[in-house]
Amino acid sequence: MAVNPGNSGGPLFDEHGSVVGINSQIYSNTGGFEGVSFAIPINVAASIEQQLLAHGKVEHARLGVDVQTVNQALAGSFKLNAPAGALVSKVEPASAAERAGIKPGDVILKFNGNAVTDSGSLAAAVGMSEPGSPAKLEIWRDGKALTLDVTLGNAAQAGELQASNTDNGRGRLGLAVRPLTPDERQQAGVPSGLLVERSTGPAADAGIQPGDIVLSADGVPVTSADQLRRVVGSHKSAIALLVQHGDQRIFVPVQIG
Repeated sequence: MAVNPGNSGGPLFDEHGSVVGINSQIYSNTGGFEGVSFAIPINVAASIEQQLLAHGKVEHARLGVDVQTVNQALAGSFKLNAPAGALVSKVEPASAAERAGIKPGDVILKFNGNAVTDSGSLAAAVGMSEPGSPAKLEIWRDGKALTLDVTLGNAAQAGELQASNTDNGRGRLGLAVRPLTPDERQQAGVPSGLLVERSTGPAADAGIQPGDIVLSADGVPVTSADQLRRVVGSHKSAIALLVQHGDQRIFVPVQIG
C-alpha cells in the first residue's frame, strides 16, 4: 500500500515510511486530492537525478531491435520450457544489437542478470540504461543458451535518424523520438506514443517541444520512429500530429515541404 501525502508533486510513501515514488499527476472527480495518483517510480527518479548531476541532461540507451512477447505457442516452437523473454523479430542495421551479433529469432532471456519477462520489460531495462554502457545479454538460440556482450547505443541519435525521411540527408520533421517505456505510458495515461527528445526545424517551428508525446500522425497511431517516418514519407507538404503536452492534447500541423 502506498500513501499520497496530499500534493501532486510530492513524495509517495509506503506503509513503512519509505519513499517509493514522486507524485506527478492526480486524477480526481472532486477537484481535491482524493482519487488516483500517478507517480514516477523512485528508482527511475533516482536514475534521472544521477544523470542530471553528472551530465546536465537525461539520455536513454538503445539496443536496436524489434521484439515481441513469447507466448505458449512460440515457446514450443523455439524449444523453451516456458513462455518467457523477448523474441527478436528485427535487428536494425549498424545498431548495438547488430554489432553484438544478435539475430532475428533470438530470444532475449536476461538483461544484466535480470530476467526479461516480456518485450516491455526489455524496453524498460534498456531505456533506463546509459548510452555507451556495457550490458550482458543471455539469449536463447537454436535450442541453447548463449551469453553476448553489447555496448548500448543512444536512443536520441537513433530516433532522429529513423524519424527523418529524406532525399538529400536532411530530416523533414526535425524530431528525435523514442517509444515510451511502460512506466512512462502509465504516467501519461496513454496506450502508446513517441517521446520527443529533441525538436528542431519544422517541428520546433510548429511548437513541438522535448517532453511532448506524439500520439498519432494524420490519425494513424504511432508506436515507433520508423512508423512515423513512413507516415511522413507519404506526405509532400504538411502533416497533422496529435501531441500530448502535459495534460493537454492538440493537433499540431507541421509543414514538411
